[in-house]
Amino acid sequence: MAFHPKLKGFQTDSVIAQLPPTVQVYVVGGAVRDALMGRTSSDRDWVVVGATVDNMLVAGFTPVGADFPVFLHPVSKEEYALARTERKSGHGYKGFTFHADPSVTLEEDLARRDFTVNAMAMSATGALVDPFNGVQDLQNKLMRHVSSAFTEGPLRVLRLARFLARFLDFSVAEETMALCGELRDSGELKHLVAERIYAELHKGMGEEKPSRMLKLIGKLNAWGELAPSCQVPFSGFDKPEYDRLNGLQNAEDHWVYSLGFFLNPAQIKSLAKAWRLPRDTEDLAVVASISHAFAQQAHFDAAATGQFFNRVDVFRKPARLQQVNRLIQHLLGDSPLSQCVDHAVAEVEQGHYKAFLGDKIANAQAGEPVAQVAVKARQAWVNALHSRFF
Repeated sequence: MAFHPKLKGFQTDSVIAQLPPTVQVYVVGGAVRDALMGRTSSDRDWVVVGATVDNMLVAGFTPVGADFPVFLHPVSKEEYALARTERKSGHGYKGFTFHADPSVTLEEDLARRDFTVNAMAMSATGALVDPFNGVQDLQNKLMRHVSSAFTEGPLRVLRLARFLARFLDFSVAEETMALCGELRDSGELKHLVAERIYAELHKGMGEEKPSRMLKLIGKLNAWGELAPSCQVPFSGFDKPEYDRLNGLQNAEDHWVYSLGFFLNPAQIKSLAKAWRLPRDTEDLAVVASISHAFAQQAHFDAAATGQFFNRVDVFRKPARLQQVNRLIQHLLGDSPLSQCVDHAVAEVEQGHYKAFLGDKIANAQAGEPVAQVAVKARQAWVNALHSRFF
């Protein structure tokens, strides 16, 4: 171990002090990488070397998880994992058998990790453990696998892709790209569960340049493996689409643009089911698809405008349409239709539409069905909007 000027170490607290003196505790992975890069890390991963389960329990740690020994610190609630090795025993990211034992060394634990820049550790004193030359790859801005065992973890392809969306000046080692190709050809990507696919893609969508993530997956021709029998919009993206995507501000807008501007509602629902997308994201994407398709029409008559408002449910969920309309205005510019939508949303949210409807019902002819009056009133309200903006 050697001291590194950028690593400050950490304070050994009273809980860690309860562990036997032969036990060693390290911060590992992304927190070490980010510290070396001068970046702020949101959380820390810990590895405990030389400890038994009983040692952890006596010190006050709380066990969690069933797959391998991981414990929660009773105060910080951060995760502390016993040093372990792993062996491929099945398909997907869960297809591993783990071995945790006091005899497992730190270097053996780091060897199972995905990339050299994530396979470093820091001691309490700030000493750096870097058995796979992660510092050198950081300096060269290179994502490189730790070992050939990389091909045993299909999720690593998606992790690599999202890291590229975050570290904009990093490239991928040629041999690592070759292993990603082997993973694709092995069929392992098809065994990833939907929730993990979405989780990794969503993290990448929240980074500064999600296009780099999507381009890597496209370069590997992996979309068909990740979403069999689904239409995936990213596979048809080119520079204009990537530029628009990168120009948006948050992960939700990235999703809504990518899905809603390129897929029809049925295709969106199919992909949402395949990846277990959140319902709010799915709904926004469907509204965007309907709105974008309607905006492409050359002429908007009052009847079609009324049908559009019904399809996007402006009368019950105006805020949802407003959010989509803001995105359309940002990407396509202002238009009479977007102005009409803005006004319609405001009328509904401020209660003007409800008051208009109530007045029509109150003054309806005796015996006229209320439902029929409501339909006529709604269209009359739409007609007034239409005449104002078109």
